[in-house]
Amino acid sequence: MKGGWNALVLALILLLVGGVIGFYLWPNPETGSARILQHMKLGLDLQGGAHIVLQGVDSELGKVTPETIQAARAVIENRINSLGVSEPVVQVDSQNRIIVEIAGAADIEEAREVIGKTAVLQFIDPEGNLVLDGRDVAEAGVAQDPYGRGFVVTLKLKGDGPQNFYEATSKFVGQPIYIMLDDEVISWPEVREPIPNGEATITGNFTAEEASQLAHLINGGALPIKLVEVEARMVSATLGADSIAKSLRAGWIGMVGVLLFMILLYRIPGFLADIALGVYAILNMLVLLAIDNVFTLPGIAGVLLGIAMAVDGNVIIFERIKEELRKGKGLRSGIDAGFHRAYVTVLDSQVTTAIAAAILWWLGTGPVRGFAVTLFVGTVLSMFTAITFTRWLVTLTVNTGWFDKRTLFGVKEVAR
Repeated sequence: MKGGWNALVLALILLLVGGVIGFYLWPNPETGSARILQHMKLGLDLQGGAHIVLQGVDSELGKVTPETIQAARAVIENRINSLGVSEPVVQVDSQNRIIVEIAGAADIEEAREVIGKTAVLQFIDPEGNLVLDGRDVAEAGVAQDPYGRGFVVTLKLKGDGPQNFYEATSKFVGQPIYIMLDDEVISWPEVREPIPNGEATITGNFTAEEASQLAHLINGGALPIKLVEVEARMVSATLGADSIAKSLRAGWIGMVGVLLFMILLYRIPGFLADIALGVYAILNMLVLLAIDNVFTLPGIAGVLLGIAMAVDGNVIIFERIKEELRKGKGLRSGIDAGFHRAYVTVLDSQVTTAIAAAILWWLGTGPVRGFAVTLFVGTVLSMFTAITFTRWLVTLTVNTGWFDKRTLFGVKEVAR
């Protein structure tokens, strides 16, 4: 009865994994493409998007230099990331131009909204003099207006900001201080009393979303130079539909080859490893979708490399088990010993790969980060499927009582 129960559990797992994979990979009748593609956010190379070029110009903020251009690039990238855009491409094209690419943008206006304003924040007194700019702001936050008029943006000043602001608010009590963002007045609060502590608020009947977005832009850092838009256009997918189809076809061929290889080499354990690989693929995709990952061609390469790592872990484990069985150990004790011996080896290889992926994410930008994210997620999940889930499947199979060393792993019983 116990063996039949284990067999039933195995059958249910196989049906569940096969059903889920089949559902997401089966073509949608309306689009003709796999259902999983409807949930994936594709990168610029796979679906196109917006391409915007910003040029630095000398202004009162500062002169254009290679250092200030690089600083401006970092500020823009931080702002886009803070607004929830996954894997933007922000790079310096020359000494005074920054290229911003956003995948999936429907039009240029949407792209501009995603990028946000360049956030040259200035506090101007009634006489037209500059009191503060974004570099004087240490931190921006969001709070409810104590007078019940929506939300306000709170500011903490740094450097000479508190003193300069105190002098201005002392001089212009009863008059407005104009708060400007990219030469546009966004608020003109009236000075009610001098503000000596370097803490202020921007009022303007903001909604929670408006106040939060403005705070994100300000926290992104002040631009060291002024940037003007010199080009804005939509671009099509760089790979094209035909290239995408060929890439997917190659992936299918590789996957089928790996699955058949495992079955031919390891028989039933290889088939169980294929089931674990299916579970790995499902979990991997769910995690990547949950973190709103953008899939580019390098990112897809990271997914495939993660699959290879998962298969490699199973190969190491099965070889260790066969070694233990050849020494004369029983089926259950040999499996336990094989998993124990393989554990350190598999863990070491996966951890080093995860560390490499983390370094790539830390030092890389754009598609390199996409590759690093998919590789890291795949590596972590492969440790679970190879070490834990595969072991559970093999144990269930042994507990059915239907197999011995020879039928399960192709190892002959040692003559006594």
